[in-house]
Parts: sequence; structure tokens; C-alpha cells
Amino acid sequence: MSSEELQELQEHAEHARHDPSSAPVSLTMAILAVLVATVSLLGHRAHTEEVILQNQVSDQWAYYQAKNIRRHTDELFADMTSVIATKDAAQTSKLHDKYVAEAERYHTDQSEAEAKAKELQKDTNQERGRADRYDLGEVLLEIGLVVTSITLLSGRKVFWHAGIGFAFLGVAVALLGMLMH
Repeated sequence: MSSEELQELQEHAEHARHDPSSAPVSLTMAILAVLVATVSLLGHRAHTEEVILQNQVSDQWAYYQAKNIRRHTDELFADMTSVIATKDAAQTSKLHDKYVAEAERYHTDQSEAEAKAKELQKDTNQERGRADRYDLGEVLLEIGLVVTSITLLSGRKVFWHAGIGFAFLGVAVALLGMLMH
């Protein structure tokens, strides 16, 4: 919440002191301001978690690629040992078997790294969805706050009711974000 918004709330509170009928509206605005701040914080934390998860996904795909390069290198050496004529066929056969076994091990490691990267990507996508819901909830709460403040300017209760409606929508969307798992 910015200093301008806090100043505006202070002005509304002072106005409410002179006009007791606007006290419920001012109280509603104060509650909405707290809700906006809370949902905003949840959104920031969700976006931070999303970035952390995305970094882990990138690291896991880099690990996958490293295993892929090593597997291809070992396959190349295994292929080379099968076509190069040497003085010690037994030693060449041992090297061939060693590189084939290493290539198979890297292939298994690579499959595990791919599965982990895909799981992390699912977690990242889920966290992105949660953050998006918090962002939408925050926007709806802010709209509710602004529409409610129009009540103080116009004196018409319809804006107070509309603001409360937007606030309920904002809280509902933010709660949906909290319930995502």
C-alpha cells in the first residue's frame, strides 16, 4: 500500500469524524486496505516461490543435458572401440563394455533427471496459477476499495454495496489461490 493510499485513508477517517453516518464506509475501507495488503503480500511470496522453482527446473534440465552429453561421449567411445584395430583385443573389449555400461547408466540418470524436471515444472505451473489468483484477488480488492471510497464523495450507498461486492469477489479469488495444492 502506497503512502498516497494511506494519506487518502487518513483523510477519509478525518471526514468520518465530522460525519458519523460515513463511519461504516470508512471502517469498510480500512478493512479492505488490510485485505489488499495481505493478498498483495501473498502474491509477492507466490511469485518469489515461482521464480525459485523455475530456477530449479532450469538447473534440472541443465543436469539432464550434461547427462546427455556424457552418454553421447561414452557411446562414441564405445563405437570407436568396436571399429579400431588394436593389439590387445581383450583390453579393447573391456573398454567397449565399460563405455557401453557408462552410457546405459547415463541414460538411466538422464531419465530420472527428466522426470524430476517435469515434476518441478508442474510445481512451477501450479505456483504460477496461485500467484495469478492472488494478483486477481488483489485487483478486485483494490477496485472494491476505490468504489467504496466513492461513497464518501457521493454520499450514495450503492457504491458502498458495489465495493463490498468487489471485495467479496477478491477475497474468494484469493482463497482459491490459498486452496490450490
